[in-house]
Amino acid sequence: MKTTFQYDHYYKYDELKDNLETLAKNYPNLMDLEVNCVSEENRNQYVAILTNKETGGMLDKPGWYIDGNIHAGEVTSTMCAMHTIDYLLTNYGSDETVTKILDTTTIYAIPRVSPDGAETYLSTAYTLRSVNRDYLPKEGGVKEEDIDEDGVIRMMRIKTPYGAWKIDEENPGSMTLRSPSDQGGTYYDIYPEGLVEDDIDTENLKKKQSSWGLDFNRNFPYGWMPNGKQDGAGKYPLSNIETKAIADFVLAHPNICGAAIGHTSGGLVLYPPGTHNEKELSYDDLSTIKAIAKMGEEEMNYKPINIFGAFISDQTNVDSGALDDWMFESFGIPAYTIEFWDLASKAGAPIEWGDKEINPLENLKRFNACMKWVKENAPQYYSDWKEFEHPTLGSVEIGGFNYKFTHQNPPEDLLLKECENDTKFNLRFMQVTPKLVIDKINVEKLADDLYQVDVVVGNVGYLSSNLTDIAINMGVNKPVEVSIDASVVNGDTNVKIGDLAGYSKTKTGVYFYGNITTLENAKAKKKISWLVKGNENDTITVCASHEKAGKVSAKIELK
Repeated sequence: MKTTFQYDHYYKYDELKDNLETLAKNYPNLMDLEVNCVSEENRNQYVAILTNKETGGMLDKPGWYIDGNIHAGEVTSTMCAMHTIDYLLTNYGSDETVTKILDTTTIYAIPRVSPDGAETYLSTAYTLRSVNRDYLPKEGGVKEEDIDEDGVIRMMRIKTPYGAWKIDEENPGSMTLRSPSDQGGTYYDIYPEGLVEDDIDTENLKKKQSSWGLDFNRNFPYGWMPNGKQDGAGKYPLSNIETKAIADFVLAHPNICGAAIGHTSGGLVLYPPGTHNEKELSYDDLSTIKAIAKMGEEEMNYKPINIFGAFISDQTNVDSGALDDWMFESFGIPAYTIEFWDLASKAGAPIEWGDKEINPLENLKRFNACMKWVKENAPQYYSDWKEFEHPTLGSVEIGGFNYKFTHQNPPEDLLLKECENDTKFNLRFMQVTPKLVIDKINVEKLADDLYQVDVVVGNVGYLSSNLTDIAINMGVNKPVEVSIDASVVNGDTNVKIGDLAGYSKTKTGVYFYGNITTLENAKAKKKISWLVKGNENDTITVCASHEKAGKVSAKIELK
């Protein structure tokens, strides 16, 4: 796939900024680059707005949203969002699909939600959830540090007769759990590579909880609960600069019809709802949402699963306060979480999503399979156990893989494939929006200065103008409006015609005995009639508009 930039490494902030500015400079008629907010460390959360300005303003077309890096370490999502931006701009005019998308749709892209968090992740050995800001810090334990200064925080094992781990005899580089009957052998405790905080009882060590515990994807309004229910939720909904900026942006751009929210990992297309059973949705909504997710499976070979029913293991303390749920439940926007990259499947030990029973031994088997894959396929990210003299604990051993670019994100040589497959899915997802058309026009002269004007306005898109039944239930759907600039004698010049269904609403039948058939077509078009006064050869304009489905107009000559 032709792009302007290379996708064989992960962009730090300066390179991300330079590439976005270059694209905006090279394609001024297709892209505006805006600063959505400025972080505490004075970095910009950028939003790229893509559309052909010559075919209409950004709010006059259906909109589509993509983002990445709401979690600091999930940097694959930034690269995938950047690849989609890059591909659209680089191929406009030479690729028919790309050209049609930018002529008729507005793309809103925030490639890096957390610029401070991602910079810490990419520039240091540390891992973190969303941002490098202290949040409910707890003292005590082994604090993650790169004590051997190799640039990676790995595992640290300590010999102790009290340990719960032992070396795996079949694979000496790996560890396994000590069985209930194991006595007299060599056993270990395993902690992250790190330092022991002062005044801590070294006889009874524990892993220190990270002070950087904020989770931006628990900070959105829908279903928000405080930290006792949701780790990292923040002081109150939208208490973070970065999340409030996203919410404000979504509210200011009501033409958004779909969203692809980037995360890692698991190789999944997660579809809503995330806080209750999918069977509570209407049949139409569930069918539509699954059909879009299915395109992700076709293009990325990612498994489509429901967030609540299959992805979340604890259905009491669900992952509420998430961006996708806020967009879906509050506005009816089909919003998907894309979990890029799947090391477990590469290692031949895929996760069985939907299995609520946590099996530690199965997880350990999977972990060791992943370690083996990394050692054989990305050895630059693997280190055998090596002795190290710890300043507090004495002789320890440090080893294992670089979690960041093996488990959480793909090794750089596998990054491009993730980006390209995601862009292929995005190109299809962008095209599901509702699309207004003026389908038929008929003018009949009734008298010298009196005409009947009949206009059929339709929606030729997959999604309905209201997007989902959720929007109707929440009362946030707006009617399609049709106006005429003429002297009307039998009513208003501006008419509200309600919702126009998309072809997702067409009822079809496929039968073993019989034919395929349309049982009932979607209520996708409506006729509006006016009696207007005018003179022969006068030209009037009819306009149809909707905040989700766009704006179209047609010139009509009276004759």
